[in-house]
Amino acid sequence: MPIDSLTGMIAAQPADALAIAAPGFRMTFGQLNERAAAFAQGLRLLGVGTDTPIGVFAHRTPAGVIGALAALKAGAAYVPLDPSHPEARNEYILQDVGAPFVLAEHGLVDWVPKGSWKVIPIDDAPLFFSRPLDALPSPAPNHLAYVCYTPGSTGRPVGVEITHASLLNLIRWHQRVYKVEAADNAAQLAAPSLDAAVWEIWPYLTAGASLHFPEERSTRTAPFMRAWLLDEYVTIALAPTALAEELISLDWPSSAALRVLLTTGDVLKCYPPAGLPFVLANNYGQAETTVVAMSALLTPRANLVEQPPIGLAIDNASVAILDESLRPVADGQAGELCIGGAGLARGYVGQPELTARKFVTLASGTRLFRTGDLAQRLPNGQIAFLGRRDGPLKIRGCRVEPAEIESVLKNHTGVNDSAVMLRENERGQYLIAYVEPAEGADLAAGDLAQLLRLHLPRVMLPDSLMIVSQLPRTPDGKVDRSALPAPESASETAARPAVAVRLASLMASLLAVDAIALDENFFHRGGHPLLGALLLDRVNQAFGVTLRPEQLFNAPTAGGLAAEIERAAQPAGK
Repeated sequence: MPIDSLTGMIAAQPADALAIAAPGFRMTFGQLNERAAAFAQGLRLLGVGTDTPIGVFAHRTPAGVIGALAALKAGAAYVPLDPSHPEARNEYILQDVGAPFVLAEHGLVDWVPKGSWKVIPIDDAPLFFSRPLDALPSPAPNHLAYVCYTPGSTGRPVGVEITHASLLNLIRWHQRVYKVEAADNAAQLAAPSLDAAVWEIWPYLTAGASLHFPEERSTRTAPFMRAWLLDEYVTIALAPTALAEELISLDWPSSAALRVLLTTGDVLKCYPPAGLPFVLANNYGQAETTVVAMSALLTPRANLVEQPPIGLAIDNASVAILDESLRPVADGQAGELCIGGAGLARGYVGQPELTARKFVTLASGTRLFRTGDLAQRLPNGQIAFLGRRDGPLKIRGCRVEPAEIESVLKNHTGVNDSAVMLRENERGQYLIAYVEPAEGADLAAGDLAQLLRLHLPRVMLPDSLMIVSQLPRTPDGKVDRSALPAPESASETAARPAVAVRLASLMASLLAVDAIALDENFFHRGGHPLLGALLLDRVNQAFGVTLRPEQLFNAPTAGGLAAEIERAAQPAGK
């Protein structure tokens, strides 16, 4: 296999060199290549070929890397699926992309949605050694490497098709700019379904560097993350914007192995302070541009309040700032940020009209992706991000499409219309959903919250939900978002404030944070099902009740859980 291909570069690494490290787990490049090749052979025997989409159902674990590499070695494209997402969402993705097979992490086989696809446990690789291994194919540059699903304006997630040429462009740029070598230790922090995971995995394995997976506890807060990065001697890491801002505010020893901290996903609000032993790089991109399209290496500035730029185009990418007629605006003027070049996606799975609308070709023949973001060119040539023009939002470092949340709400028979928007208070940004009931409907916020949990990943769940008699309208009949009412102050007036305060203390202790407000979502502050189970165990012991997991998911705030405790403590019949 040619060593100018992704799989060829990985196969060429020394067999005894460390490839993957996780708590209690080590895997060499020889073991990784042998295991992935076994799966690839099995997939080839089952008829998998060029551009065949293969689902990879795994948590953020080495198994996900093995499955993705196996699909690539077979000449296919991998489709990452997050087991923590609702079953209905993963089922839709598998149906939409037409995946005939799903490689599932050990222990998750029974969690794969049922469908026409065949599920192959990753632990069964030795079964494919029953016949001699054949030479594996080398994909062409225009063949698909992976398909990443992102929130869609149609109310359903859409699949972004990325080719090997686009992925290799990202890999080569990254390795050149950050001087990636086999001695590097890289962190793998992003959820498997996020395109950021693509950036965290392939530029390093193809250079012979090792991937390091932290335990869940290490990802919860900046101090925990700093400790893990130092203990694991990580040299390059990617952190969501909010986490990166916290990390650069901490004290770091001059002996830290970390030399580059990458960040992306949201608006970076400050420059790095002086004295950090590593470089901070701000990056911009979308799934449709193969993760990264622009990048800026930041140096300390005296004015730490100034918003840093998103930089310049990466290798073989181009940037244009255009008006509504797709004509360039003057330098310093605001316009829509459009990206061209080698990183552009092929398009969207089964969505030719959406592809034509978002990927436009100018009269000059230049193909551009319309990001929907506003930007301006600064006097020094760098690009400043100015916010969204419309459509998707960015919150907690992830892309959120309001239309997809609204679509799920409108599927409820008791909902006439809905609107989702981003608001901000002293604790930061949060999502709020407004719901207008159908005539005669008796809506319960808890029922709507349950509906959303069944169809949306946790990051897309609104932090607050308001039922209003009628949504305000503009003269042309559209929802007037500027006239939507301010959210009610949340559960400070819960029936038992003292109980809520005690619950907030329990939550903060488990999350390793100083404090959590009574109306803050436990899961949005870093909680996960295992921590939730521990929280319920402590709550049940402290208050002498028996709360079930679904009660925590239905009322994930201290104020809401206090009300559940009050109901559980009432005598039967009341």
